[in-house]
Amino acid sequence: MFSMSTILVILAFLAFSCIKILPEWKRGLVLRFGRFVGIRGPGLIILIPGVEKIIRVDTRTITMDIPPQDVITLDNVSLKVNAVLYYRITDPEKAITKVEDYHFATAQSAQTTLRSTLGKYQMDDLLSQRDKINHSLQDILDHDTEPWGIKVSKVEVKHIDLPKEMQRAMARQAEAERERRAKVISADGEFQRAEKLKDASQIISSSPAAIQLAYLQALNEISGEGAKTIVFPIPMNILEAFQKAATQKDPN
Repeated sequence: MFSMSTILVILAFLAFSCIKILPEWKRGLVLRFGRFVGIRGPGLIILIPGVEKIIRVDTRTITMDIPPQDVITLDNVSLKVNAVLYYRITDPEKAITKVEDYHFATAQSAQTTLRSTLGKYQMDDLLSQRDKINHSLQDILDHDTEPWGIKVSKVEVKHIDLPKEMQRAMARQAEAERERRAKVISADGEFQRAEKLKDASQIISSSPAAIQLAYLQALNEISGEGAKTIVFPIPMNILEAFQKAATQKDPN
């Protein structure tokens, strides 16, 4: 006959094998003789020893790093691109019964989708339309993984590794663009300066007093510079007055 200690050990083993506790973020896929009978959890779960088996499934969002992929763009530029994928299991039954390894399958689908989708864009579009590309990747992956009970919540392209010669070409292009902008700004400044001088000359020419004030202001600025030799320009109206006086004295 079995001793009391042996019976206690057997009872403890049976209790351990038939009572399970699942945390809030996990669900239990229960199989009875290998057949799916339901989803249980979270909390306390009681199983029939030797008859039922439980497979735990994590329903939290899972972060997957997609390794760098070789991508040839639409304009035949070879790049290396990596991304990050966020997904979660919405249907534990499908995630276990419809695919052998849902994590591996999602990773492989993400890699092939990344290569095929980015190959439809030109290099400039890859650099300037990140949001559009991310949404496109998310829609495609979400559609592909839906039969597995997986919801793709977000896909983001992390890094685009450009060839060295392409980086140098882009640097030269950026420098040329900066120089073009600087020249345009300088030309706009010269144009505005010419417009202001034109307006000022029209105002001054309409008033002799304004001409004299401008003349005195120019002399004041020249004298303030500490120059040893100062050339005083004489207005033409003063010379005209002397010429008229000389003509009156010598009528011949």
